[in-house]
Amino acid sequence: MNVDNELYQDLQTYTGMTGLFSIVIVILSIIFVWFILQEVKWETFFRFPRSPKARMFQVVTAIIMGHLLARFILEYWGYTVLLKSFVE
Repeated sequence: MNVDNELYQDLQTYTGMTGLFSIVIVILSIIFVWFILQEVKWETFFRFPRSPKARMFQVVTAIIMGHLLARFILEYWGYTVLLKSFVE
């Protein structure tokens, strides 16, 4: 029974670390995309680029693009973990 308990605790730790890693990657990806979007000339899209509507558009765009980037990174990481077990 002690082995089962240790295995369960190891699984809980792995799941928690994976969740924390995923959250950090998503947040960092959104921040990274936000900084990239600051270089866009928003005057071509909005009459008033510093208006609340334009800023909200920038925030939503950063979240969407950051999430897509994070999803790519996390899926790639997951595939590399699967390949590691294939090689062993």
